Amino acid sequence: MGGFPPATSACTSFPVNLLAFDTSTEAMSIAVAHGDAPVLELRGKGGAQASATLIPQAMDLLAQAGLALAELDAIVFGAGPGSFTGLRTACSVAQGLALGAGVPVLPVETLMAVAEEARRLVGATEVLALLDARMDEVYAAHYRHDGVLWRRQGEIALEAPEAVQVPPGCWVAGNAFAAYRTRLPMDSAQAVITVPRASALLRLAPALLAAGQGRAADQALPLYVRDKVAQTTAERDAIRAAATAAAAQDRMTP
Repeated sequence: MGGFPPATSACTSFPVNLLAFDTSTEAMSIAVAHGDAPVLELRGKGGAQASATLIPQAMDLLAQAGLALAELDAIVFGAGPGSFTGLRTACSVAQGLALGAGVPVLPVETLMAVAEEARRLVGATEVLALLDARMDEVYAAHYRHDGVLWRRQGEIALEAPEAVQVPPGCWVAGNAFAAYRTRLPMDSAQAVITVPRASALLRLAPALLAAGQGRAADQALPLYVRDKVAQTTAERDAIRAAATAAAAQDRMTP
């Protein structure tokens, strides 16, 4: 159907119809929940490829589930933090599909999805979620599960691996280990290697929707923690000009 890889079925089921996707990392993940039927999930390459493949693969997965966009209760997406390109892709697709179908969106923190994956894999109820932020930094957030929802403890941080502080007794989960394992002060902390998955978004969605976290389609916005990763040409020119002027001033100072 559509020439895409066959979807996998998960044993978890949901009493709602949901489309979920995450493109915040190098891995793209799409999943569909259709009432009490098994969840369908599809994974592929993220990054720049996701902008071309996300919509057709999502539509193919909906067709496999026998669902139309207008039958969805919400479109769930990983809002960030993560790759700027990936977040823009997810937000624009969520907004466009939701506007066309007249359904709400549900933005979910990618780090919360990481914590949820750790709960599925090892039963963790307190997690420090870490995602590789590139540029020698990690995104970090501490979550506790209260039996219904994950509650973030404090703000999402963007910091050097050496600055990470692991709360006592907390699991550490995410994809930052490959790049920064020797620099993360893990000590005896237990680790789970994972990325945000669409199936995790689906598990989070019912409680988040019940808590009133659904949004109008035009509110499908990215969660940026790092405001800027590159300077404009004008900014670089201004910095060079300032540096030149400072150097000239130094030479003139006795």
